[in-house]
Amino acid sequence: MPKQQITSTKIRQPSGHFSHATMVEARGRLVFISGMTARRADGTIAGIGDIEAQTRQVCENLKAAVEQAGGTMDDICRVDVYVRNMEHFEQIHKVRREYFRPPAPASTMVEICKMTSPEYLIEINAIAVLAD
Repeated sequence: MPKQQITSTKIRQPSGHFSHATMVEARGRLVFISGMTARRADGTIAGIGDIEAQTRQVCENLKAAVEQAGGTMDDICRVDVYVRNMEHFEQIHKVRREYFRPPAPASTMVEICKMTSPEYLIEINAIAVLAD
């Protein structure tokens, strides 16, 4: 289902790869993807200490989940990003540009102090809308 980026001249333009708002026609199936970490299918953690490698694995995990539901990364309309270090902002968005084509999903990013493993640097959950 095509999504549309919503922009306003009354809001400062995004500093990263995201949309202020994303509009999607309200038909189809909603897919709520749980927080994905850098854990690979075999249980190992990708890129320990490397935010780009971890972000790439997180995006691959999101991709696997949305594809299993019958969609693509283009169907993801919203992401919430939890990071251990906000100074990784640019590196994270560099990788996000590889996975999310314009219009980018609406997004919130917050820095947190703990995750389920001390090796995790990032976790992302997502909402996708799939056409019927």
